[in-house]
Amino acid sequence: MRYRHLSTAALALGIVVLTDVLRVFLPSVITIFGQAATTPAELLGAFALGWFVLALAFPPLVRRLGARPVTLAAAVALGGARLALTAAPGGRTQLWLATVGLLAGLLWLAGTAATTGRPVPGLALGIALGAVVHAVLGTYDLVWRGGPVGWAGSVALVAVFLVAAARPARPAEPGAARAWLLAGPALLLTGLVALSPAVAATAASYWRGPGGGLSWPPEPGDVPALPAWAVGIFLLAALARPPRGRWRVAGPLALVVGAVLFATRDAGLLGPAVVLTAAGTGACLALADAVPPAASPGAAVPPVAAVPPAGAAPPVVAAPPVVAAPPAGAAPSAVPSTAAASSTPGVAPGRPGLAAVLGMLLFAVAAVGYYAAYDLGYPNAAVPVAMAGLVAAVALGGPRRATSTPPRRWVRGTAAACGLVVLVATGLPSGAFAPLRPGTPPAAVRVVAYNIRMGFGLDGRFDPDGLARVVARERPDIVVLGEVDRGWLLNGGHDTLALLAARLRMPYVFAPAADPLWGDAVLGRFPLTAARSERLAAVGAPTGAQALGVTVDLGGGVRLAVVATHLQPPPGREPVAQARAVAGFALRYAAGLPLVVAGDLNTEPGAPGYAEFTRAGLVDALASARPLPTSPADEPREQIDHVLVSAGMRAADPVAPRSTASDHLPVAVTLALP
Repeated sequence: MRYRHLSTAALALGIVVLTDVLRVFLPSVITIFGQAATTPAELLGAFALGWFVLALAFPPLVRRLGARPVTLAAAVALGGARLALTAAPGGRTQLWLATVGLLAGLLWLAGTAATTGRPVPGLALGIALGAVVHAVLGTYDLVWRGGPVGWAGSVALVAVFLVAAARPARPAEPGAARAWLLAGPALLLTGLVALSPAVAATAASYWRGPGGGLSWPPEPGDVPALPAWAVGIFLLAALARPPRGRWRVAGPLALVVGAVLFATRDAGLLGPAVVLTAAGTGACLALADAVPPAASPGAAVPPVAAVPPAGAAPPVVAAPPVVAAPPAGAAPSAVPSTAAASSTPGVAPGRPGLAAVLGMLLFAVAAVGYYAAYDLGYPNAAVPVAMAGLVAAVALGGPRRATSTPPRRWVRGTAAACGLVVLVATGLPSGAFAPLRPGTPPAAVRVVAYNIRMGFGLDGRFDPDGLARVVARERPDIVVLGEVDRGWLLNGGHDTLALLAARLRMPYVFAPAADPLWGDAVLGRFPLTAARSERLAAVGAPTGAQALGVTVDLGGGVRLAVVATHLQPPPGREPVAQARAVAGFALRYAAGLPLVVAGDLNTEPGAPGYAEFTRAGLVDALASARPLPTSPADEPREQIDHVLVSAGMRAADPVAPRSTASDHLPVAVTLALP
């Protein structure tokens, strides 16, 4: 049986649309259902997982009502929800639209699985296409952008998907259930590490960095190629003929090794983890798509009805193509008909649909289990490794002698796609802007400190433009950012730092805290040098914390030490130990230079944690504007975002401008140098 372009295109485009919906649903659970971190993590996880568990009822529904009408109706609902999300509703409306889109997408997947036997080409191209579009858009997707560009792209995507989805149905083939079971795990592993352009670009920025686990922006004109390599390797591995013999284990082994490297949280190993996981995931999909030689397309009998000998029974017609019955008394043919394939255990019309939904449930369980650890405090390194091991076991569990023979046009298409993915590298905002080098140092600098909540506003929308406008209005020279996300799948896979750096036209230094993709950053108009980071003890708080020291070269031999941090207090207590550690690190790092310590300190003026800074000789630069509450942004009550300076620096114009671009307000102050 030859691949049908329209069938594969419909599956690929549907995966792109479903991925767009997931990039809204997952962060909406945190930022909207989570009510600004006031909802218990266990309840968040139960809410997210409940919809995937509910989808287990979809395969019986497909069998009862018929795959074609259910699939078409679900495709229309999925496309409608995707377009409605482009209207940027925010709030509860966004949460429920994303939930409807998720359920429609899972129902569409179950119906598609019942009528598409060899799904790997469509799955692989859909996953790769989603990564390419995500990268070319700079990880700021059309679904969040809105406006003419967002609407035009969204309408075109949904329209082409619906046209392709209206194709005639076709029966499933042997081996389909195994491949469909890997759809969800493949989405997880590619979104978590392998094909995330934000993760790949962040990995490349660590290679360019100053060392010590710090990330540095590329130089002007430097194009990161790692995302393009990852997508190309994934496509080649997924669409090529799988190896035989002992070489069958090469792809699964690469996947497990890549997941282990990712689980180490070593910033220097992030790049190899991306490449190995991409190659391994693609190879495992190819192995899952393989079928025994007897059931392969090349073994099929040509669709010509033979004339039976005299006295033989008439031919038995199961479904097109017509297969002739053997002569009377002869043994049954070894070539399976379509009807026989449909009755094979594990590949009946409902089984591939159930496998697809179970695979997506695995996606949800692993994603929630991995990221919930940052709230609940248990080790999560085993989650990606276990998922990789599961994918490898399923891939290797198929027939040892198997074939998966894409027609030659797919080989040509793969080569063309690999050339296209070079565009991945060109769309990423790099933050590669030359710093200002004044001959005469300025008399004062404007400092902004902002907890940006991964780029999501109080309405639950991802809005880097809104964040950039809030910061830019203060005309800052130095920007200190907390809760910076550089590719978490849970938050949509955005590189928030690169997006903001591009909009503010400022280079940055990034220091990891929870893992290589989450931490704090300093941006500046002036050269940033001598960066150094120090890990802080967790002291019972699950999310990691660090202190990032950066020296700002203001010209004329004048330098300013800036320390960025985000303290994580133990449950129900003050961050006394972390505050003491940051104050000590800051004084050692400054070594007599004028010093600024800024960030979300999670302690209020006069509290024990705050007292550790004043005891070290630091002065509150916002004191003249107190009380200056900064959290929550809509009804600020707590004064937990601070700018502290060394003695001798004079502060002027301290403000906390009102905005709902984050759940915190930024704080800004002008500092006159001594």
